[in-house]
Amino acid sequence: MNQPRLAQKQDMPRVLELIQELAIFEKESDAVEVSISDLENDGFGAQPKFICFVMEVDNVIEGIALVYSRYSTWKGEVLHLEDLIVSEKCRGKGLGTLLLDTVVQYAKQIQVKRVSWEVLDWNENAIKFYESKGANVMRDWNVVQLDEKGIENYLSIIN
Repeated sequence: MNQPRLAQKQDMPRVLELIQELAIFEKESDAVEVSISDLENDGFGAQPKFICFVMEVDNVIEGIALVYSRYSTWKGEVLHLEDLIVSEKCRGKGLGTLLLDTVVQYAKQIQVKRVSWEVLDWNENAIKFYESKGANVMRDWNVVQLDEKGIENYLSIIN
């Protein structure tokens, strides 16, 4: 099996396919708004907004881990794992472990204080996987977001 590698601009069509596959798995099939050009521009522009590691099986990308830096007021710089995705047909073959290993090695290399990510509370397989790797699944925290419409609504209230 190959080792994960840094994604290249020409990988973004397949990366988007895996993002869409994840959205279907998470019962949010219509939620993906990002485009191939967004991924290309945001990941490979003058100031990349993310780093993506990819995992190939038989010359096809079957897994990705997309990360970016954040800042914690308690810890300093941390790495956020936005998504770790393995295609459905390749789950259970060790790709997720290799990708997570790569993310953690990268975090150590850039000397961040923490790696963080979210997992859906009903995704027991993922939770067990992360816990088996020593991750602390903080079940007493809730994710809070304002989407684009929420931002507009918020601003209309305060203006």
